[in-house]
Amino acid sequence: MTVTRLGSGGPWEQSYGYSRVVRAGDRAWTAGCTATVDGRVVHVGDAAAQTAQALRIGLDALAEVGVEPGDVVRTRMYVTDRRHADEVGRAHNAVFGAVRPAATLVVVAGLLDPEHLVEVELEAYLGDR
Repeated sequence: MTVTRLGSGGPWEQSYGYSRVVRAGDRAWTAGCTATVDGRVVHVGDAAAQTAQALRIGLDALAEVGVEPGDVVRTRMYVTDRRHADEVGRAHNAVFGAVRPAATLVVVAGLLDPEHLVEVELEAYLGDR
């Protein structure tokens, strides 16, 4: 089985030793994705916009290894405040409403950067592709 590991050049990948996306055979996973663009947090204070940005980053990474949004079978969302749950869930629905992957939303004490309100992970299954 071929394993492909790709980075995005994000600020923590090299120093922490991880890949943005890994594909092994018919499965693919992203690392945790946040609203960090060019090394800085975008959409500060807006959980819905941060979710949309993080999902875009994750889907772009998956596309680099041949994965389409419809191949996503599981998502995980980590939020820093339960008050953000509905807006994060609606942003997730805007992207995955037709796909309906298994999903988990967990409230956490905090994320790496205090301006991060949400972090997402995506998993995909490609079957025979």
